[in-house]
Amino acid sequence: MSAVVVAAILIAGAAGAILRYLTSQVFASSPRFPWAVLIVNGVGSGLAGTLAGLAHIGSIDPNLEIILLTGLCGSLTTFSTLSVETIQLATLKRVRTAVLSVGANLLVGIGAAAATYFGLIGLAT
Repeated sequence: MSAVVVAAILIAGAAGAILRYLTSQVFASSPRFPWAVLIVNGVGSGLAGTLAGLAHIGSIDPNLEIILLTGLCGSLTTFSTLSVETIQLATLKRVRTAVLSVGANLLVGIGAAAATYFGLIGLAT
């Protein structure tokens, strides 16, 4: 891996982190449900599925896939925040919201990745 690719991953990672921060700020005033995490995980998973689909059909440079998948998607999505928020909700005896949040993140994240990945492959064949 070249120094240019590593630098590009760092820049993409910074962009993803800023996008995640801005998303959390937009939803900071709605503490009833962790919408920010659901949105960044859904968008990031959809983008990751798109990148993987484009790589599968050979329509994207492998370095660009690594840069965006590792840097942007890796810093935009967050399993650690989902975990902590789930524990916090459970601690506050909001178990139903915690379970709903975990289920929604899995459904939306995996669904977005699968839809974009298989959708692109289906379009290409």
